[in-house]
Amino acid sequence: MGVEHYLGQLLYRYNCVVVPGFGAFLAQKRSAMLDEASNTFYPPSKTIAFNGQLIANDGLLVSYMADSEKTDYDTMLQLVEETANNWKNQMRSEERLLFSDIGELWFNNEGNIQFQPSKQHNFLPSSFGLAPVKTAPVVREVLKTQVNALEEQTPILITPEKREAYSFRPYLKYAAIFLLAVSTGFTGYRAYQNSLETQQLAYEEAQQQVSKKIQEATFFDAVPMELPAVSLNVFEKPALPGNTQKTHHIIAGAFRFQKNADKKIRQLKQNGFNASYLGVNESGLHMVSYDSFTDTDKALSMLRVIKATQSSDAWLKSVK
Repeated sequence: MGVEHYLGQLLYRYNCVVVPGFGAFLAQKRSAMLDEASNTFYPPSKTIAFNGQLIANDGLLVSYMADSEKTDYDTMLQLVEETANNWKNQMRSEERLLFSDIGELWFNNEGNIQFQPSKQHNFLPSSFGLAPVKTAPVVREVLKTQVNALEEQTPILITPEKREAYSFRPYLKYAAIFLLAVSTGFTGYRAYQNSLETQQLAYEEAQQQVSKKIQEATFFDAVPMELPAVSLNVFEKPALPGNTQKTHHIIAGAFRFQKNADKKIRQLKQNGFNASYLGVNESGLHMVSYDSFTDTDKALSMLRVIKATQSSDAWLKSVK
């Protein structure tokens, strides 16, 4: 399956999924809303955005794909990077990338990536099975016509001598308007209730499928949930003559001032980590690592421990 398939699965579980060398897809929850122009109620959902500046590999997508495809981490990382380059070449040829249920991407005149999210899919699991509800508007002119027709059929005779005695007729008009409004409102309310009950049944029937979908999209335990453990089979390839083996750094943070990076290194060493200074990245920030490994399996194992015990913001950076 393609990278976009696994990308869609992870967007159910995470709010940020990075495609190394391409960009990050961000998900933000949106509350239920009412479109007054079309009288339509929309359920809560996730809005998808794209940031082409976040291209550093955080290990989430590559690790999840490697486990799903039963292959090693380095091979999958190379495949993802090649796919990202192919996507960019397609857009440079004035082609548009269309990801099913996610959205559409293309280059604008300035050479920046533009993104148009799809409105046909909802990545918020709690809204699974909930569809927009459209109600019929109350037309005031129709009520007025019905009230006038009712007045014409009302057998009330008023003589000039008794006009004051029958001065209650205007109140009859207001009472008729009230009864019609109550009747129409009750009918609309019942239709809305029936629609909500139908949607609730669909939601309850689909809960097990949603749970399964979330479990398939989970690799790291970012939120405490009772999810099955994921085992990652990593096979280290022997280094070929003349090739340099990759080094995997577990990133502890990036600092604007080097003195803050040095302070962080001292703190980590006091806590028993083999911390080191990695230099300045492309954004001008001083990077610090908890530890560095040439063995992929050891790097991923230590990353899980650090995310569980030290900081959930730790991530993996692989370089040659």
